[in-house]
Amino acid sequence: MPIKKELLEILACPACHGEIVHDEERDTLDCLKCHRRYPIKDDIPVMLIDEATIPEEKKK
Repeated sequence: MPIKKELLEILACPACHGEIVHDEERDTLDCLKCHRRYPIKDDIPVMLIDEATIPEEKKK
């Protein structure tokens, strides 16, 4: 389910306050700054740092 544009405009990454984009293929909300991926469960974004993942290729 697509995330409304208005919601994406007000959401920010709780870890770094970076911009969030919706990855429709994975159905996650992704931070453009720190690359954390926040899951969407039952159409509800789970914006908790402990629930986020960081792709292996982005970890340093």
